[in-house]
Order: sequence, then structure tokens, then C-alpha cells
Amino acid sequence: MNRFKYKMIFLTMLLSGTSLFAVEVRIKDVVTVGNALQESLVGYGLVTGLNGTGDRATNNRGPVFTIQSISNMLDRFGITVPQEKLRTRNVAAVMVTAKTPTFGRVGSQFDVTVSSLGDATSLEGGILLATPLISIDGTYYGQAQGAVSTGGYNIETTEGEKTSKNHALVGRVPNGASLQKMTANQEFDFRRPVQLLLSEPDFVTANRIAEAINTSFHDKNNGVPSELPARPVSAGLVEITFPNSIKSQEEAVFFIAGVETLMVQPDMEARVVINERTGIIVAGGNARVGEVMISHGNMTIQIKRTPIISQPVAPFSNAGQTVVEYQTETIVRESEAKTAVIKPTTTVSDLASALNELGMKPRDIISIFQAIKEAGALTAKLIIM
Repeated sequence: MNRFKYKMIFLTMLLSGTSLFAVEVRIKDVVTVGNALQESLVGYGLVTGLNGTGDRATNNRGPVFTIQSISNMLDRFGITVPQEKLRTRNVAAVMVTAKTPTFGRVGSQFDVTVSSLGDATSLEGGILLATPLISIDGTYYGQAQGAVSTGGYNIETTEGEKTSKNHALVGRVPNGASLQKMTANQEFDFRRPVQLLLSEPDFVTANRIAEAINTSFHDKNNGVPSELPARPVSAGLVEITFPNSIKSQEEAVFFIAGVETLMVQPDMEARVVINERTGIIVAGGNARVGEVMISHGNMTIQIKRTPIISQPVAPFSNAGQTVVEYQTETIVRESEAKTAVIKPTTTVSDLASALNELGMKPRDIISIFQAIKEAGALTAKLIIM
């Protein structure tokens, strides 16, 4: 077996084996609280302090928007400089993107991503100047400022040599933004239902989450029948209504904290993921193969073309002419077809092992999986990367 075969067997067997055991996770690991919706923010700013790697055009002055931005900034400080005199090789115009923190309050800090907008070659070592952050509707939510961390470099010499590591035109400013305005629905109000949004929408998982919450609440009431706080609304939403016994904000927070730590077994969609570039097959534990027969045989066709030289009757005479002819020979070699019969409810791991025993290569196995899917014998979603 080659390296790809060993890798494929290990992955399929490892993941298929998970179906033998009930894997439970915390509810907080598969849902997000609907009241904690985030707002996407964007801003336009300047990064200064670059070592000659900022925006510059063929005239060594830089893009028009960078020049205008620097001129406007200096005007705010009472400094007037003609735009034609400005040089911007140490300054780069950037776009700043971020998302508001969940349940963020005024003054909460969060990360921002900075990306070059002009023709700068690197943002390494730069400082992002104060940049307003607005939402898609133009609402001002905060501002960003701080040192840009790129995690890479891009060096160019005057002789044209280039050395680079990672991508130096995109960086982050850790905790560089400050929230100045709270987003809507950030207040946690126990008088309103709380929505739990499933990361992977699934009706079975949503029903199990609701059952786990209701069972826990029923047990805490010593088995006394009462109103059930949770109900599955859809495949991606479970709604929790606080019981009448909760009278304060602190009790509501304590109740939700208890809900998040409850264990639930999510129901995963059966999937088989194939990477054609590397020959790796990854299958989930619910993937099954129905009864199917697989026949595989290799045929090799080899064509030989042998030159035949025809010389004149008398050497070095003008009585004839040297002629080149070709003799063609075709050889067909066909190996014995190998057949495997797959029984019903076979796992993808078993199928991979059977195909490996037939001596098939990874790309042949990938083609077989695609054919099995077309035949309707693979009870899983086939994803090809």
C-alpha cells in the first residue's frame, strides 16, 4: 500500500467508528444566542510609519485618494500643504473591517482587520490612525487605532529582487477598536424569549436540544408538571421562554448558564468528502453503502513504430534512392478484472478496505465512489473538493 492508501484507511475508519458511540456535546457548542447578533462594520483609514512600502504610483506621489486623505488630515491640524508636494511612500490607504462583539457594551474592545487599498507593497510595522467604523446603513458604532500586525513581510530591492513571507498587505490590530454605541437587541431581557440559533440547522438536533432543556427543568421541579420553557421552532431555531419562577435578571442569567452546560447528542448529516488533489477520503459515521458490485480491470494498449531503411541496389550509385518505411505493431494487454461484492449497510471504511485489497489507486477509488453515488447505493452526501 502506498502512503495515500494508509492515510485514506485511517481517516475513514476513525470517523466511521464514531457512529458506534453516542457523542454528546454541550448545547453552547452547537448554538449561538440570538440576542447576541453582531453588526458588520467597515471604515477607511491611513496606516503610517511604513518603511518606504506605502502607496506610490509611477510619479512616486501615490494614488489620488491617498494624497487627498493625507491633505485632509493635515488640514484638521492646521497644516496646509499643496497636494502636488506630498509624497506618500510611508503612508498607505486601507480599508478596516470588523464585527461588533457579542453582548458588547460601550467601551468594549475588539479586533479589526486592515487591508491595503492602493499600491502599497507591505503594511509591516505600520500604525493605523484613528478610523471611524460604521455599519452598512451608515450608523457610527466605534473607532479603531493601533499597531498593525501582519505576520509576514515583503521585501523588494532596487535591483528587482523580491523576498516575501505570508501576505503582508493584510493585517490585524488586536483589541484596536472601541465600541462607542451598542447594537440593537444586545440587552438581555428575561421578559422576552431567548432564541438559540443552531450552527448546523437540523430538525433532529433542534428537537433534542428542546427535550434536554425541558427534561432538566422538569427534574429541578422534583418531577412536578409545569410549563415547558423550550420549544423547537424550526431546524435552526429553539426558543426558550423563562419560567414564571424567574423574577430577576440575575436568575435569568443563571438559568441560561445552566442551559448552555446541558449535554446533547447532535444528529450529523451523512457526508463523504473527497479531495481529488491529494486522494484523501473523509467519511462521517452515518455514511453507509448499499448492496453493490464493483468490477475493475486495467487495459494497456502499446503501439510500436519501427523504422525500416531501404538502400539502393548498388552503394554510392545513382540507380536508386534511400527510402524509410515504418512497421507498426499494436500490443494490447488487459489484466484480469477484479470483482468485489459489497453487502448492504457496509460502512465507507469497509468499502475503502475492500478496494485497497483489490490494489486500486486512490484516484480509482475516488471514481468508484462517484459511480456508487450515481448508482444510488451511497446513502450520504458526496462533496468533492
